[in-house]
Amino acid sequence: MSVLSYIVTTGLAAGVLSALCAAMFAWSARAQWVPALISYATGALLGAVFLEILPHAIEEQGSGTRLGIIMLCSVLVFFVLEKAVLWRHSHQHGEDHPHTHDEDKKGDASAVLIIVGDTVHNFIDGVIIAAAFMSDVQVGLLTALAIVAHEIPQEVGDFIVLLHSGYSKAAALLANLVSSLATVVGGVAAYYALSHVQSWVAPLLGVAAASLLYVAVADLIPGLHKRLRMADALQQVLLLLAGVGSIWVIGFLAEGAH
Repeated sequence: MSVLSYIVTTGLAAGVLSALCAAMFAWSARAQWVPALISYATGALLGAVFLEILPHAIEEQGSGTRLGIIMLCSVLVFFVLEKAVLWRHSHQHGEDHPHTHDEDKKGDASAVLIIVGDTVHNFIDGVIIAAAFMSDVQVGLLTALAIVAHEIPQEVGDFIVLLHSGYSKAAALLANLVSSLATVVGGVAAYYALSHVQSWVAPLLGVAAASLLYVAVADLIPGLHKRLRMADALQQVLLLLAGVGSIWVIGFLAEGAH
């Protein structure tokens, strides 16, 4: 199986799987599943970053200092972009506090912002998957798994916003599925660009690591801290370890298969 086939197949699977899982969770209306899923996703992201992506990026780059600078700049850029989005949402809705998915108001404007933002995010995910596969098939598979793990909770939130904006269940699912195709587009575009500029692989792996790390630390973990009961904390720790452990186990099995 060629690298391009891996990129297209996993990009399509990652996008469609996350959209379908989001629809399943939203339709079943079992909101209590989402916090557990977020805990697992956080562990999967951290495991992918520190057990797989970073070691391969360092091996490709050959310079830990340069890779560190790339990751630092990436985190700062992600912070500025997220701050800009929050500022835009706050002023559009006449609010003076950060705007989240749960606070989204009904209306076509909110739905369009959700779809556009998700499409751009999916495109970037495709680029990240392509860069990972061009480094190593194992890294690509684990990166795609981590992306699916963190996309599902976000897609659930997006799906609910679309429903509250007046979309039917079928229309919301269709919008998410079409948006998910951007993952394949991003992956194919990155593959042909990276084929001519192989030196981009290591820096993009650094960006990928920074992206997943930023999502875990800045977006997912703060939400976990809102649940303060001891039972919730214990569940979160166990699911975090399960997420990290699943990445380690899959990596171990894949390594043994080589």
